[in-house]
Amino acid sequence: MNITTTTANTLDLIGNTPLVRLAGPSEAAGCDIFGKCEFANPGASVKDRAALGIIRDAEASGELQPGGTVVEGTAGNTGIGIALVANALGYRTIIVMPDNQSVEKMDTLRALGAELVTVPPTKFADCNHFVHTSRRLAQETQGAIWANQFDNTANRKAHITGTAVELWEQMDGRIDGFTCAAGTGGTIAGVGMGLKARDETVQIALTDPHGAALYNYFAHGELRSEGSSVAEGIGQGRITANLEGAPIDTQFRISDEEGLAWVARLLREEGLCLGLSSGINVAGAVALGRHLVESGRQDARVATILCDTGFRYLSTLYNPQWLQEKNLPVFDWLKGREA
Repeated sequence: MNITTTTANTLDLIGNTPLVRLAGPSEAAGCDIFGKCEFANPGASVKDRAALGIIRDAEASGELQPGGTVVEGTAGNTGIGIALVANALGYRTIIVMPDNQSVEKMDTLRALGAELVTVPPTKFADCNHFVHTSRRLAQETQGAIWANQFDNTANRKAHITGTAVELWEQMDGRIDGFTCAAGTGGTIAGVGMGLKARDETVQIALTDPHGAALYNYFAHGELRSEGSSVAEGIGQGRITANLEGAPIDTQFRISDEEGLAWVARLLREEGLCLGLSSGINVAGAVALGRHLVESGRQDARVATILCDTGFRYLSTLYNPQWLQEKNLPVFDWLKGREA
């Protein structure tokens, strides 16, 4: 039995998350599929890593001074990570997020002491987009920095030096493929770069939801979106600074329905309560695993990111009324509870 080492600092709890073999996805792919349990971070998501990396980088550069404020635009999880890290280090937090994100994320941010500003969802080109609004707030707030998770490469560096290293060690250097979706692009670019530095033959695949433009970019060289998705925190319509130079070998497009099918199976069969981004990632990992097996790698080993906990989406993914309103299938065990 392995006993976890005691840490001297609460921020040391970020990272070093467990890796688990997923039985159902492995059977479906015909090879081993592993999930990195990022919901085990203190803020219950993979975004804790970027939050810590960005704040530590701002401290090192002198941009963030004692008693300062961290401002960020986010779908929620990065804001939660920033609020926790900022609390531990004595900073204030201002978070701007679209008002169509889950109420659980908003309530969590308020509970953590962050100042929450919500804005209507709009296209990135609109000056009122949550990212641009957060940048203006940072400029207007004395002693504040703008975290800028999309174009601040301290984000992907946290995955190059952290997540990729952990995966390599946990899998004993036997990893044939890695895939996940892109929001900021920090995770897929950072993990991809970190793994490729150790083994150029590792296949890095983008898993893109409908409504995002990156699938067509990496497949055909054109930023063009098709369809839509209700997934929060993933899907991108531009090449962020974190995505520049990302070593993407192949790409898959995954529907919400396929992602939800894996969310349901992982909960009912394996006891993992996850969000839709995790379900989409797992569907992409199954697709990558099948691709590798068809290419002759019968013993392929593929890893993906289990981004956050499903408890953050009780009012959406696990709400039968909400699913019906979005014309999405209701999980079997929730049927009959629509009223």
